[in-house]
Amino acid sequence: MSSFPFKVSPLIVGSLSLIFSSLAIAEEPLTLEKAVMQVKENPAYLARKASASAWSFIPEQAGGLPDPVLSLGALNFPTDTFARDQENMTQLQVGISQALPFPGKLELREKFALYMAKAAADDVDELRLQLVSQAKVNWWNLYYLDRALEIVVRNQELLRQFVRIAETKYTVGEGLQQDVLLAQLELSQLIDRQIQLKAIRSQEQSRLNALLNRPISQEVVLPEKVEEMLPGIGSEELLMNQALASRPLLAQQQQYIQAAEANTNLAEKDYYPDFKVGASYGLRDTNPITGLNRADLGSITLSMTLPFFTSNQQDAQLEQRQAERMKAEFSYQDVQEKVQAEVRIEIAAYEKAKQQVSLYKQGIIPQATQTVASMLAAYQVNKVDFLNLVRTQVTLYNYETQYWKVLAEANQSLARLDAATGRMEQ
Repeated sequence: MSSFPFKVSPLIVGSLSLIFSSLAIAEEPLTLEKAVMQVKENPAYLARKASASAWSFIPEQAGGLPDPVLSLGALNFPTDTFARDQENMTQLQVGISQALPFPGKLELREKFALYMAKAAADDVDELRLQLVSQAKVNWWNLYYLDRALEIVVRNQELLRQFVRIAETKYTVGEGLQQDVLLAQLELSQLIDRQIQLKAIRSQEQSRLNALLNRPISQEVVLPEKVEEMLPGIGSEELLMNQALASRPLLAQQQQYIQAAEANTNLAEKDYYPDFKVGASYGLRDTNPITGLNRADLGSITLSMTLPFFTSNQQDAQLEQRQAERMKAEFSYQDVQEKVQAEVRIEIAAYEKAKQQVSLYKQGIIPQATQTVASMLAAYQVNKVDFLNLVRTQVTLYNYETQYWKVLAEANQSLARLDAATGRMEQ
């Protein structure tokens, strides 16, 4: 017999299961690896990917011959009768013609389109690098804010203990009222800091959700623990070489140079004529007087363009394409220098943050923790004034918060360094 006094509808049970399943999914921690994978759902990335896909179909089109032209005609009809058998040259004509660019032009047009298609593909890879880097930066911002909020809450409880100690000492005549007021003031400041951190976290959460194509208001729950050991990054020379070999932005600029070179060669080919070949067949009627059949007429034509006005067309076009090639070369040089600067900047930022992480974790925080414990014990026996105790505790709070901040900054610099050197996430 059922222990329930009523029968539960299967529909209700199913609905509750779906609701609880949805809640379980929503509360699943968003790891850094999952955030990186979800970057592929970013609308800007998908749009850029679709654009590159469109470019991939252009080279084949550019390298193909133009469509042949079919012509139908009625030739030499007398305007007084419009009879087909009155004049010998009256005929119905059908013809076909084909344009033939000068040898090499189609190949160069295809090469230009192919280089541009490759540049579009490199642009997709570059955007993905930047989106992954930004996702990591936002993720680490959120992680730092979560740890900062935890520390704020913990320090609020400690200050409440300080308030109780100060009130107890004041009650028995061993403390001062100003100690109580001071502790309450510091507690209020921590509450204000908590409000600020929550607001900042909400903003950062919205940014990350937008980046990952998630609902803007969806709660982002991060893991409570992460790997705090920071890796080595190798020598600057190694990272520079990796950037020059792997950065999609540089590969894209190289494709632009190749495309400009192909376009320049094509402009040189425009000094030569293009051709058109054609064939036609004319149908004639029987001669009405003699009764003899008139022979049908066949024609073959060959025509070509005459590059005559070269001074204001081909010459100007060639100079334009040469200028575009120079621009592409200078752009590559400019981008290369910027990439090298990015690598150097992020190496310096990472090494600085890595050293700070080690200093805070192994030196400053353990020392500050011992100092707070020592001063609290001394205060309880009236050997240390309350102001110094509170200041020491606030200093420890700042050091603990700063530790997570520099750890996040180190990982953010590592993310930007990966992007600068072209290290692609799988």
